[in-house]
Amino acid sequence: MKYFRHSLLLITTILAFSSCKKEEKKKEEVLRPVSFQLVGTSDASKVRSFSGTAKASDEIGLSFRSGGVITKVNHWKGAKVKKGDVVARLDNVEANLAYEQSVSALNSANSAMKTAKSALERVKSLYESGSQSLSDYEAAKNSYQSALDQYESAKRNKSIQATQVSYGIIRAPKDGVIAWTDGAVDERVSSGHQFALLNAGDDLKIEVGLPESLVNRVNVGMETDLEFSAIEQGSFKGTVIEVSPAIDQNSSTYITAIGIVNPSADIKPGMAANVTFDFGSSDATIDNSLVVPVKAVGEDSNGNYVFIIETDDDKVGVVKKQTIEVGEITSDGFKISSGLDGGEKIATAGLQTLLDGQKVRLQ
Repeated sequence: MKYFRHSLLLITTILAFSSCKKEEKKKEEVLRPVSFQLVGTSDASKVRSFSGTAKASDEIGLSFRSGGVITKVNHWKGAKVKKGDVVARLDNVEANLAYEQSVSALNSANSAMKTAKSALERVKSLYESGSQSLSDYEAAKNSYQSALDQYESAKRNKSIQATQVSYGIIRAPKDGVIAWTDGAVDERVSSGHQFALLNAGDDLKIEVGLPESLVNRVNVGMETDLEFSAIEQGSFKGTVIEVSPAIDQNSSTYITAIGIVNPSADIKPGMAANVTFDFGSSDATIDNSLVVPVKAVGEDSNGNYVFIIETDDDKVGVVKKQTIEVGEITSDGFKISSGLDGGEKIATAGLQTLLDGQKVRLQ
């Protein structure tokens, strides 16, 4: 009897545990992530924001012009430097050896030139007194000219080798701050290796990449709004100072530089910035038509539709299929004739896989 009670208790425990696990599995629900966009007017869609980065107005890359092993680094990242300061130095063994050889060759050439000059003066004196022939005098002149040419060539070679030695030394071309360094003592680097970046300008600019669909709508002098997540001061005003004429191969965008109208000491190079362009501010007329992206509009037997996302916390919501009537198509999307009031959240991708009443996760 006692054994029977223990067995019954064990079976009850196992069943209860299994039931809890089933309930936990039922509670786990995988929600489909959905991208969305707020329905706005045509003019509202002309306000676009892009992420940018603050940079010094004058950035100078500091590179070694010859290869070798780094033997000395005088200034690391964050260091302030003056024009002419030595930032880093290579061992430059080959260049130093070539320079020493050029000095030795110049000394030899100088000695040979002086000897030839002395011989020429002696032969000239003897020729004038009639003790030497004209051919001897001409030969002495040729020997002196040849020695002089070799001396001048040795001088030029010494100058070239001295320049080669300087290629292993990086000097600051302007006053500024070392933004970053790439290399360490005893590390071998190749010719052209950029060892450091020097922020030489006091002014800052914001660089932002613009897509090809918008770059032709941006002009030098255009005003922008700037915000920095690291600064609580609020927004700043900016002005477009440069628009790249060629696309950047790394980002496939056109790099645009924004000058800061009201700069602050709190803005540091490398800070992330949000740059807002108002492409509708120059339009003569105001268009209050509701516009939705083309990719957000689907079509079935009942006509065109969108999926409205109803949510209370902007994290999880339920999609609702809404029939709409579309008007003309613009560069920003379809103008909406009826079916939407503005401000609704609508799905912008994967309409074919969404179902009316489906629960989704907003992203």
